[in-house]
Amino acid sequence: MPNPKRRHSQQRSAKRRTHYKATSATLTTDSTTGEIHVRHRAHVSEGKLFYKGKVVSEKAPAKA
Repeated sequence: MPNPKRRHSQQRSAKRRTHYKATSATLTTDSTTGEIHVRHRAHVSEGKLFYKGKVVSEKAPAKA
């Protein structure tokens, strides 16, 4: 397999990594509870666990 003959510079590596950016989570408002939450994730509202606007669990999971 081909390998580089000489060491690549730090600048060359930095140029390659310029497109790696952290993205912020997309938030949405739940239609039934009206709470803002992260999309495609279950969220707790009034002690109930909701997902896609429906109650998944009556008792919310304990937070660690």
